[in-house]
Amino acid sequence: MRTPTIRDVAERAGVSKSLVSLVLRGSEGVRPEKRAAVLAAVEELGYRPNAAARSLSERRTRTVGVLLNDLRNPWFVELLDGLNSRLYDSGLHTLLADGHLNRRLGEDLTRTFTELRVDGLIAVGTLQDPEALRTAAGQVPTVVAGAREPELPGVDVVANDDEQGARLATEHLIGLGHRHIAHIAAQGAVGELRRRSFEAVMREHGLAGAAVTEQGDLTEEGGYRATVRLLNRPRRPTAIFAANDMTCVGALSAAEESGLRVPRDLSLVGYDNTYLSRLRHLWLTTVDNASHDVGRRAAQRLLDRIEDPDRPREVELATPVLEVRGSTAPPASPPAYGG
Repeated sequence: MRTPTIRDVAERAGVSKSLVSLVLRGSEGVRPEKRAAVLAAVEELGYRPNAAARSLSERRTRTVGVLLNDLRNPWFVELLDGLNSRLYDSGLHTLLADGHLNRRLGEDLTRTFTELRVDGLIAVGTLQDPEALRTAAGQVPTVVAGAREPELPGVDVVANDDEQGARLATEHLIGLGHRHIAHIAAQGAVGELRRRSFEAVMREHGLAGAAVTEQGDLTEEGGYRATVRLLNRPRRPTAIFAANDMTCVGALSAAEESGLRVPRDLSLVGYDNTYLSRLRHLWLTTVDNASHDVGRRAAQRLLDRIEDPDRPREVELATPVLEVRGSTAPPASPPAYGG
């Protein structure tokens, strides 16, 4: 059987091809009985619009390119869920590219998106090559989600309030009685905001001398190695605030290998509230950075910018919440305040 065409639908419904097109585009200027006849014909014939032909006629592909920093990070999964649901509601589909693979192949996947003539582009997380994004943003509406850079004209940013989130984590540990607290930091603007906030809170409580920072890379292995270094210091911390949940899982492994029990001997706080933190055998205290909400907001920002490309650039921050679970507790023997 041949594939039904728009002409077949028009003949079955007893209307013109142009009226069928109006119905399929959701036009309001069609009489109810005509619309019903067209939709009935579409259903009976099993007609599916030709996406390529529609793209040519509308000069839109109804696709959005999404470039992630690293698909291995579980935080992106929840952000993508919010992103996709909002775009799908608006009749758009996503094309996904992994920035980690992008770096390995030495390719510029943003250029691939522009060559495919996507209607918009969303960069998720801190990208290694901001110049490539700058070039793409000059050609298609672009939004940055879950990161704070690059700062480009006409490119909206939707992210978490990282300073407030780090404050919540640090004050929680101080409130439990911890004085020697370490932070496993991350690179990029987001990592810098969390590190600076951690250090600021420690200073506010007179604990600047007890604050220690180790560099991580947002991976489990990076968290493990940073924690090993921290635990080998002359005075090990009684608590660690990790830059994300994957880092925190690595810290947990290092603590257990060292014979330390969490949280009795070492308290741990992560960031992102991913599914990892909610696994019962991990049950990590962590900062919920509203990833699903960030995804939906980023999608809405892109839809707004597609409609009005010249609107002023905006930065929108979601409010974080601390989720207290089983990886934090008062220190076994609290040192004197100000340690």
